[in-house]
Amino acid sequence: MRSFAWQTSNVIKTLSRFMASRTKPNRSAGKHRLTRLFLAGVLSVSANTAFADAGFDKFVRGFWPKAQAVGISANTYNAVFTGMEPDNDTLRLMSKQSEFVKPIWDYLDSAVSDTRVEKGRELLQEYGPVLRQIEARYGVDREAVLAIWGMETNYGGFMGRHNVIQALATLAYAAPRRKSFWQRELLTALAIVQAGHVRFKDMEGSWAGAMGHTQFMPSSWKAYAADYNGDGRRDIWTSIPDALASTANYLKKHGWQTGKTWGYEVRLPAGFDYNLADGEKTKTLGAWSKAGVKRINGKGFPRPSDKGILVLPAGASGPAFLMLRNFYVIKRYNNATAYALAVGHLADRIIGGGPLAGDWSREHMPLNRTETAELQKLLNSRGFSVGTADGKVGPATRRGIRAYQRSRGMIPDGYASVVLLARLKVDS
Repeated sequence: MRSFAWQTSNVIKTLSRFMASRTKPNRSAGKHRLTRLFLAGVLSVSANTAFADAGFDKFVRGFWPKAQAVGISANTYNAVFTGMEPDNDTLRLMSKQSEFVKPIWDYLDSAVSDTRVEKGRELLQEYGPVLRQIEARYGVDREAVLAIWGMETNYGGFMGRHNVIQALATLAYAAPRRKSFWQRELLTALAIVQAGHVRFKDMEGSWAGAMGHTQFMPSSWKAYAADYNGDGRRDIWTSIPDALASTANYLKKHGWQTGKTWGYEVRLPAGFDYNLADGEKTKTLGAWSKAGVKRINGKGFPRPSDKGILVLPAGASGPAFLMLRNFYVIKRYNNATAYALAVGHLADRIIGGGPLAGDWSREHMPLNRTETAELQKLLNSRGFSVGTADGKVGPATRRGIRAYQRSRGMIPDGYASVVLLARLKVDS
């Protein structure tokens, strides 16, 4: 079977010869308009020979005008979409609704393993000159950049097995929500290939379109990717310096504070007011110290004027942390407390820090979504209003938990666990 691109090329040549014989010179503008219109038709007709999935075929035909409107050429479009079919793995993962919630301690055990720490230390030496230059250029501490690389792809060991454009096209075609988002990301990905920053076949990433060594979405690549070596390409797939510089630039643009840590593991005093640990109240480290909050290693805070928020990722039964500005900058990369804590902790370990000192009370397992909805219904039925039982732990649910805990003489940490759910079930 002739390729989609071959068919398109030959039909266009035939059309051009025909139009040359029928079109007067002073009507060249009209000729170009007709050519563009015909090209869109060719894309519609010829695509039928290239796709096994009729719905996907229709999507590709219908998407061409949007791509053309933002400057994507027919050559690029043909080269990318000829023979493409939906990514079955993306379809499977898109619709997967896992009820399993990985406890933060299990997440950290995996994310900050000894193997990953040792590899990070090796790469800190191997890429020392590059990292020093990136740190000087962007003002982002080198260990933080390394830690994100380690977290995202295990230092490039696994960048995803999906072609990014195929994955994004599948999502733009089949995702039940956010279609406009996926379409914008697809257009940006096409533009990246057309501009020559990466070959189409090398555009590796996740099933959801996150790309390269440090997993940028195309829109993030467009806004933050950096050309470290000055070759005119922002290559986060095959150039490690470009990928690391891009990550540093992302953190810088989101407010990274040079030379400052992400946070401190701390110890809380007896009788501590857990209402202060709502994940929102900001105090200077000096003020926290006066309230009896101390670093776990017994040392003082080096900059008492820095501001921090007290966070208890597993409630009063687990370690406590004072999170600084850089912690929330990391969360701009991935808005999960477990992720940002893992990045910060891995960064500390890479430059010689030790394991976390606090113990996790592992019987206090987090709730999955179904269990959370059950907890919310029970709280509502007992007069502790948390709003709609949607299975999501937000501020209203945490306030309801705290109110219930206070009413029963429990530590009001606002943490939703299987232990709390069991208590609610038997509590009349």
